[in-house]
Amino acid sequence: MAEKLGILGRKLGMTRIFTADGSAVAVTVIQAGPCPVIQVKNLETDGYNAVQIAFGADKEKHMTKPLAGHFNKAGKGFFRSLSEIRLEDPSGYAVGDELDAAIFQAGEFVKITGQSIGKGTAGVMKRWNFRGACASHGAEKVHRNAGSIGNNTEPAKVWKGKKMAGHMGDRQVTVKSIQIVAIRPEDNVILVKGPVPGPKNGLVMVRKQ
Repeated sequence: MAEKLGILGRKLGMTRIFTADGSAVAVTVIQAGPCPVIQVKNLETDGYNAVQIAFGADKEKHMTKPLAGHFNKAGKGFFRSLSEIRLEDPSGYAVGDELDAAIFQAGEFVKITGQSIGKGTAGVMKRWNFRGACASHGAEKVHRNAGSIGNNTEPAKVWKGKKMAGHMGDRQVTVKSIQIVAIRPEDNVILVKGPVPGPKNGLVMVRKQ
């Protein structure tokens, strides 16, 4: 499935800016690129159309030999992160091209993908916003319990997908319709309205909608 053009970046954190009418807007600051094109894939040789981009300069000693050889073909140095964006027609891009914040415009809506912050093992109240058991009338040590998880004889099992305690966070999350408030191309920085997934310095993918 083809996607819209995007760019890898790093979430620098959140702040606020003031608009012309004096209202405060909470924004997330993202260092968007620069991302060199490492490989252009096409239907004839690879079976699908895509552009492979890299982000975050790294040292050769941190590379495996196959990965170092892959980067050497592009001749743009070594990078920590690689990602592919499937496009309908990638012929407009060549190995060595650089994508930066200039591919976006202020006021544009984008979708942002990141790895959410890991919360470890969480109970049902924190993980699923359960109400919890009552706090009186003989209830002892069950105040944050989940309660019944199913019938006994029929179906004699716990249904798949039942909301229970378990691992929370640390998963890939995509938020859509995030508005770009401002772009600072000289710093390769974009400011988007509201929060985005992931911790500070976390890797994010910003794509056109």
